[in-house]
Amino acid sequence: MTDFLEFDEYIRQGEPNQQERAAIWRTAIGLQAVDGLQTSDYLKETAKKHIEGEIDIDEARQLIKTYYQSKATREVINDDQCEADKVSANITKILSSISLDFSAKGFVALHRRIFDGVLKHAGEIRRYDITKKEWVLDSDTVNYLNWEDLYRALEFDIEQERNFSYKNLSQEQQVQHIAQFVSGLWQIHPFAEGNTRTTAVFTILYLRHIGFSVENDLFAKHAWYFRNALVRANYKNAIKGIDYSPIYLERFFRNLLLGERWELRNRYLHINPSVEWKEQPNLGETQINVTQNVTQNVTQNVTQKLSDRQKDILHLITTDNTISANTMANIHGITVRSIRRDLDALRQYYNIQWVGPSKSGHWEVLTRSHLS
Repeated sequence: MTDFLEFDEYIRQGEPNQQERAAIWRTAIGLQAVDGLQTSDYLKETAKKHIEGEIDIDEARQLIKTYYQSKATREVINDDQCEADKVSANITKILSSISLDFSAKGFVALHRRIFDGVLKHAGEIRRYDITKKEWVLDSDTVNYLNWEDLYRALEFDIEQERNFSYKNLSQEQQVQHIAQFVSGLWQIHPFAEGNTRTTAVFTILYLRHIGFSVENDLFAKHAWYFRNALVRANYKNAIKGIDYSPIYLERFFRNLLLGERWELRNRYLHINPSVEWKEQPNLGETQINVTQNVTQNVTQNVTQKLSDRQKDILHLITTDNTISANTMANIHGITVRSIRRDLDALRQYYNIQWVGPSKSGHWEVLTRSHLS
């Protein structure tokens, strides 16, 4: 989570170019979580220089490359951190462009670009079969495609998608189809390493390409969930009574494309969850009840402790949870700083936070436990 906080200030208050660069870096860094990797402080400082316009992305990539070349002469390099840094910079360069080669050849080339300078076999199709023990499957594995058929399968899946028409489909049907396409693409697993990161970047580029407005933040914050949802969508075990479960991946895309708010936590995806993790909640539905309860508590518990303006601010964000601080400041004829001071005062009694990107996020308001 600290990786995300590194760039929050740029996303909330930066210039448009800074907001865009910060969001891309945050996605690129967040995607390293699919393999349990974390970036270095040096990477974050270099990213900030790029975000602020001091250097371009190619200069940032070169700085990171030079940093590890120099470091190798003095000490043992943390290979995982080196990979995370270089791959994050490579993904940032790729996502800074809108170009996409939507073909099997393009998919393979994307892997090469993501892992350039990191993997010896970047951009090479694997020549052996693989298995991977998965935590969500109690150490069982997905049945990945055998190596002899990998490129033909890529060609087939991508060509089928190229010819598919989204015309006249409902939003529900669109989400289901996208989840099915991405799931099938990932199950091919054409590379020895880096399949999930390549699939995620390809998916982001493709969704943009066909007209969807994609908030990459979801990939940044929930990359591990995305991977585990792909695992569940491609796992079936008749002996254990487990069927393919694409619903978790569909909920990821429902959040991404429809603005729904399913709780994307990995424990819901385990094939043998404990009782409290059996039902994945939709927090959007929960929020409606929370808002109603908060409004009631305003009048019943703490109204006498709040100023009239603070009461009105609380009313505004519980009735319109997308209202901005600037709008509230204009309504009251005061500065944004004054609004923020009032919000800080309200936080003595309520857990108030802005969730999501600056332009498309929302307020969440929960009562403190001692007031419930």
